[in-house]
Amino acid sequence: MKETAISIRRAGARVWRGKCASDPKLIAELVHKRAPDVKRVVFETGPLSVWFYHALRAEGLPAICIDARHAKAALDMAPNKTDANDADGLAHLAEVGFYREVRVKGFDSMLTRTLVGARARLVRMTTELSNQIRGLMKTFGIIVPAGKGNMFERHVQRLLADQEQLAPVILPLLKAWCSLRMRAADLARQLIVDARQSETCKILMSIPGVGVTVATSFAAAIEDPSNFKTSRSVGAWLGLTTRRYQSGEIDYDGHISRRGDPRLRTLLYEAATVMLTRSSAASCLRTWGLKLKERVGFKRAAVAVARKLAVTMLAMLKTSAYFDRQLGGVAA
Repeated sequence: MKETAISIRRAGARVWRGKCASDPKLIAELVHKRAPDVKRVVFETGPLSVWFYHALRAEGLPAICIDARHAKAALDMAPNKTDANDADGLAHLAEVGFYREVRVKGFDSMLTRTLVGARARLVRMTTELSNQIRGLMKTFGIIVPAGKGNMFERHVQRLLADQEQLAPVILPLLKAWCSLRMRAADLARQLIVDARQSETCKILMSIPGVGVTVATSFAAAIEDPSNFKTSRSVGAWLGLTTRRYQSGEIDYDGHISRRGDPRLRTLLYEAATVMLTRSSAASCLRTWGLKLKERVGFKRAAVAVARKLAVTMLAMLKTSAYFDRQLGGVAA
């Protein structure tokens, strides 16, 4: 966060190594000074990778962000784990070209993802706080009836009306709960407005079970459908395909890899669950999922539907076509 270790290599040898403040402008000045004819500037994925990538590119450096999982295998060969040794290892990988470049999202997509994540966090905090209020009141024999939103607030205020000692403790929590709920609603309205103005989200929301959050998150994660050569590859990119292990006579498929974006993978699983349980709209995709549920169980069927849903959504973005319930895919 404060300093970045830098290593510069040329012709198979290290020519300079040092540290610099974690500021892309200062890093760019140092690299231009120490390596005027720089060919590659490689760094790992991390919390600052989006900022570093776009800022270094703006400074005229050929920045490349590589997958930290692939780099780890090479960096673990060093006897000592230090930032300087990691910088040397990354520079060596850049020199020999042994790395896998990852696509760095733009700031617009990251802003959308931040909006979705912030709303989800506020909703989670609201739920945790309401459960805390219920638990604290239950200690004193006060049971809050089932109810959400305004109903929950009215129940708590009614039950605390004659609790002179407990009310000063619980009411501040209730006030904080109301404030969180209002802020979450504000972000939700902002999310809905953005989705209604996006033609991409309108296309994705034509699928039964896909709402504003899923459509917005998927569009922000994909950015450009041409990033995928085939629609089927999006399932592996999201970690929804099974992992395979083969060694000698052993050969089996395990659980899904769970690689990629965990938040989007969770949202797709929830959308598949809604499609299989709550959605009343008939479609070939839902029919296929229900038949699969009878053979392999609900959870496996939901994962399969989530994977097929992601493939269908990407195909719809490539063709700019709405969902066809009869075909279970895209319609011209």
